[in-house]
Amino acid sequence: MKMNTPEAVAILSELNRLYPHTREEMNFLRFENPYQILIMTILSAQTTDVTINGLRDELFSCYPDPKALAAASQDEVERIIHPAGFYHTKAKNIIGTAKCLCENFDGNVPETIQELVTLPGVGRKTANIVTNHAFGNPVGIAVDTHVGRLAQRIGFSDNTDPNKIEIDLIHLFPKEWWGELNYLLISHGRAVCTARKPACDRCCIRDLCRTGRNSGV
Repeated sequence: MKMNTPEAVAILSELNRLYPHTREEMNFLRFENPYQILIMTILSAQTTDVTINGLRDELFSCYPDPKALAAASQDEVERIIHPAGFYHTKAKNIIGTAKCLCENFDGNVPETIQELVTLPGVGRKTANIVTNHAFGNPVGIAVDTHVGRLAQRIGFSDNTDPNKIEIDLIHLFPKEWWGELNYLLISHGRAVCTARKPACDRCCIRDLCRTGRNSGV
């Protein structure tokens, strides 16, 4: 049976009660402005927020704004971001993004999804994170591996494609939940509903969750 909006909101409300709301407490990306969260989100692909937080101070002390990063040596950027993995491609992307910001947006980070996805290394997930957390304007829902996995397990979506999962979530949840949804599902995915072995026996939403109800716990 397809989940309805009151059921879905009840699940997020329970997760909202359980998890703290600060990025610092849950080791989310620590940023001070739209430029920083844009660059850090590009770098966070296929690594952890903890890793990116660990290199942010050196990165932004060397390149505090798009103009500085646009003029950077790729070798030096690669050295700084090496722990993030895929450092050659990521360095090329963030330098390219900085150049695009300077050339096309007067050194500012654009505020629309349509403009953000024109930047090197920026897909819809990254654009959603920036519009939501940099500008407080959630126009969509960022679907990463945690959000996608939990959306399917809980019963929010039957799709596997991130773009289709996002559409399902947008239709299911009122807009006031779009921004917080990402953080809540990531928090639960890290703490309880892990990729390899979800801990249904200690899950606060087990009785509301499709997988939890069928877990036999």
